Amino acid sequence: MPFEISTTRTFAAAHQLRLYDGSLEPLHGHNWRVRVTVSAGKLDAIGVVMDFHELERLVDAVLSGLHNAHLNETSVFAAVNPTAENVAAHVARSLRLPGGVRLACVEVWETDENRAVFRPDAPG
Repeated sequence: MPFEISTTRTFAAAHQLRLYDGSLEPLHGHNWRVRVTVSAGKLDAIGVVMDFHELERLVDAVLSGLHNAHLNETSVFAAVNPTAENVAAHVARSLRLPGGVRLACVEVWETDENRAVFRPDAPG
């Protein structure tokens, strides 16, 4: 799709990853950064993919359940390892976008150096 817009939001949360041997790493927190990119084949009646403020509101609504949480103790991650990849997938699957707007990707940073990306239309 030729047009894309993105918004970047933040939330603070702690997690403990389940390791390959089944143990949990020590509890630690991050100031997570989430970028949501959406696309459209054409612009709407006022010349935008969608209103930035509406996209921010939609993303914030998803993140509100994670903010200041111990992710392992949330219903979302009770049985799912709370990795950056799974946080990105959760955000992607939880967003309810307006008609004509498609999710291009969700990027999640645990730190400035470490990022995971979920692309809903990617093969695999």
